[in-house]
Amino acid sequence: MIVGDLLNLDDLDIRLAWGTPDLLDRPVSGVSSTDLQDPARYLQPGELVLTGLVWWRPADASGALRFATALRSAGVAALLAGEGTHGSIPESLAEACRTHGIPLLAVPAGVSFRAVTDRVYLRLWGDLRAGAEDTAAIPETVRRELLDLMHADADPGEVLAHAVGRLGVPDCSITTAGGRTVATTATPVPPAGRGEAGLPIGSQDGSPFDGWRLRPHVRSAAAGPMLHGLAELLAPLAARARAVAAARRRAAGRLLDVLAGADGLAEALADCGLSGSEPLVAVTARIDHGPGSGTAVPAVWAGYALAEALHPLGVPYAAGTDRTGRSAALVAAPAERVAEQLRRTRPALQARLAGRRTLRVGVGPAAPPQPAALRAALVQARYVLAGSAGPVGSAAELDSLDGLLRGIPPEVTAAFHTRLLAPLAAHDRENSVSLLDTLAVFLDHDGSWARTAESLHIHVNTVHYRIRRIEELTGRNLARLRDRLDLRAALLCAPSPAPATR
Repeated sequence: MIVGDLLNLDDLDIRLAWGTPDLLDRPVSGVSSTDLQDPARYLQPGELVLTGLVWWRPADASGALRFATALRSAGVAALLAGEGTHGSIPESLAEACRTHGIPLLAVPAGVSFRAVTDRVYLRLWGDLRAGAEDTAAIPETVRRELLDLMHADADPGEVLAHAVGRLGVPDCSITTAGGRTVATTATPVPPAGRGEAGLPIGSQDGSPFDGWRLRPHVRSAAAGPMLHGLAELLAPLAARARAVAAARRRAAGRLLDVLAGADGLAEALADCGLSGSEPLVAVTARIDHGPGSGTAVPAVWAGYALAEALHPLGVPYAAGTDRTGRSAALVAAPAERVAEQLRRTRPALQARLAGRRTLRVGVGPAAPPQPAALRAALVQARYVLAGSAGPVGSAAELDSLDGLLRGIPPEVTAAFHTRLLAPLAAHDRENSVSLLDTLAVFLDHDGSWARTAESLHIHVNTVHYRIRRIEELTGRNLARLRDRLDLRAALLCAPSPAPATR
């Protein structure tokens, strides 16, 4: 597809505002919609950019030029500007596009951006279909039938069922690299055997969670060539799914960045398919990697994993990576249900990671779709992610001092521990009696002299002596609740022992 093809979509009435014949011959790779003043970081080379011009202000003389400069730096194919907001395309925008050599097309007020996006991807879909005509080593009549089904936008399950029935191959499933079943001809789907990753469908981008696989349920050497041909033929189907998923991730990334400000939230939520009227649960994720894990883990992998894990919920969600490289999601479902789903799907995703890489997730609380509330929910989710004892943590865990302290950076907790308890540690190094142990037992027994003495197998007068000595060294009064809490927190902040080496 080229830019000029948009002018031939009669039902959309898209018009050329500015552009030369050579610019209209630019190939198109996809579509992205935005109303940010500087959207360059969200755009890909060759994309069409749709904008409603919400960002444009008549008083800002240089705004249009800044916007066009961002588009040129991203290498976009063309700009499609909607006329619904201002009634017409500003002359300053047309001039800016002329300056940077960006074709400018006008989208009438009555035409939705969704309609434009669907038509573009349908045309790209047709191009992919045409390119697949000679790839499949299967009978010509069956190949035509399957291509017609895909071109008619049949779902993957219908296409796969038709293929298995017509080709006589074993029952098959289409799965994601993360293990989620996209389509199958037999249920339940048998578990994959060791090393049975299936046949790749279309191109992959290197992420362990990216791409589709065609997996036969029964090994059959005789059906091997036919299955390879089928995997090749299904490539356009996978390409379309990848394009949709990539667009969703970019929209989610824009939404996460919008939360850093206060403007544009409603539009960003709508771009992600979220209603903007129901509470959303914040989720964050990262992939830790220790010694022996190989190369560095791309930050976007955690975003892929979140999308894979949340998809089976069947509810609207937005999962992506913000400009700082942190992966997060907003989900229209109760927090308990989201946490349960992540605990259920995480093991399959973890199995895709090599070495010592570990997928970790933090689930925050539900919050109303307002900037301040969603920002607060994301902060809580990130805090849980940093401090949870398990791979999937929930804000519901923040109900104790122990849980609260786990989310504080270890450098901070170690410093707090040392600042309050260093005198006791120095005493213990030089004496056979441990004041740190005495303090811990005393606080564990709620300050009871008798129960502390019984637990330590010493006389109660000895307990009194040791507590006075602790108070002298720390400058704290253990009769005061505030000082007890400080020393309890300091004990909980003790650095974890280093793992033993072999």
